[in-house]
Amino acid sequence: MTKIFIATLLAFTASPALAEPPVTVTSTVHIADLDLSSKAGQRALDHRLSVAAKEVCGTAYDVDVAGKNDVRRCRAETLASVASDRDQRIAAASSQPIEVASR
Repeated sequence: MTKIFIATLLAFTASPALAEPPVTVTSTVHIADLDLSSKAGQRALDHRLSVAAKEVCGTAYDVDVAGKNDVRRCRAETLASVASDRDQRIAAASSQPIEVASR
């Protein structure tokens, strides 16, 4: 089964005496049912990755500005960490020729 793993480390601030190791949260994005050579399949993949990033990064209360910023940063970093895997999967699914040109 084809899938992409999304993982993020959630670091919680605490006093040094009570500090715990960061927690790793993971989500699996299944892609076997997608036609990644089509724009619709690529959009579906991007949507699934976005949903998975939201799952692993969690949420923050609206009044918690710092927490909201942490969640936004986590989502951006998480999606950036799987961007290469995403692009490789799409490239492997495409049968389109690659044009190489010189000036």
